[in-house]
Amino acid sequence: MQKIDIPNTYPIEVAAPDISAYANGNTGIDYVWTFDSGQDGPHAMISAVVHGNEPAGAIALDWMLQKQVRPLQGKLTLAFMNIAAYEAFDANDPNASRWVEEDMNRVWDTDVLDGPRDSIELRRARAVRPVLEDVDYLFDIHTMQHLAPPLMMTGRHQKAMHLAAQIGIPERVVADFGHKAGRRMRDFGAFDDPTSQRAALLIECGQHWQVSAGHLARESALRFLATLGLIDLASFGVQSDAMPPQRYFSVSEAVTIATDDFRFSENFMGGEIIPHAGTLIGHDGDVPVHTPADDTMLVMPSKRLWRGQTAVRLAQSVTLDR
Repeated sequence: MQKIDIPNTYPIEVAAPDISAYANGNTGIDYVWTFDSGQDGPHAMISAVVHGNEPAGAIALDWMLQKQVRPLQGKLTLAFMNIAAYEAFDANDPNASRWVEEDMNRVWDTDVLDGPRDSIELRRARAVRPVLEDVDYLFDIHTMQHLAPPLMMTGRHQKAMHLAAQIGIPERVVADFGHKAGRRMRDFGAFDDPTSQRAALLIECGQHWQVSAGHLARESALRFLATLGLIDLASFGVQSDAMPPQRYFSVSEAVTIATDDFRFSENFMGGEIIPHAGTLIGHDGDVPVHTPADDTMLVMPSKRLWRGQTAVRLAQSVTLDR
């Protein structure tokens, strides 16, 4: 995969925590910890650093392990994922360590996992897979390239939308169908099966190196566990006060780059709601890219404007099916 060579334009407000103390794990898989309550209940997993330059999840898991968060029922797994990329993080070139050889969040198709392809990221995914296959609910922590409103990404099915609504934060919840470049961990196996109760969420907590991203990662992860009955929120100083009402969106189109010359018409950050259908937002070579409907929200416009990658996702407001 193409090397990431993108200048950084944002201050690095946080230090990536040293996670070496967690290297041995307790599952037979490095950096993966599972705690069993001994009581019936769901198996919940919180994952961090699928991308090596996104420290917010590591901040949250480091805090949970230090505070000895344990489930009241069921099982809790805390997993640091792309260790090689995380260890390669360089504050002088912070965008470069999203991955080492390929994007770890595009390798979760079973044909890819079972196939002959090889990379550092695929080896790690194959190592973690046995644990993931036992998980009922997954909460995958990520951050974004730009300063944009946090998002909860739910996948295509109502089951994950409803889980996001129970958690209550962040304010924007987006249903989407993934990337042509490969399947995400959130969409692995039964998580993407509408007939299964198993569900997964991916949260985008804000810009990669914002202090607030680490705070949101921790609070949202705790609320996820409380929603499943694994912890009592008050025990960790989190108030269960009413949150601002959430807004729900559904992606109608993922703009996949077809040329080596994609460019946006403006310096979009993400979260912008474009009022009119047919508004020009960019060009893919000579082909103009327009909004498909009124009040289209731009979801995570990318700086990695390479052929085959997603440039931006286009979403419209929807009503949650109660």
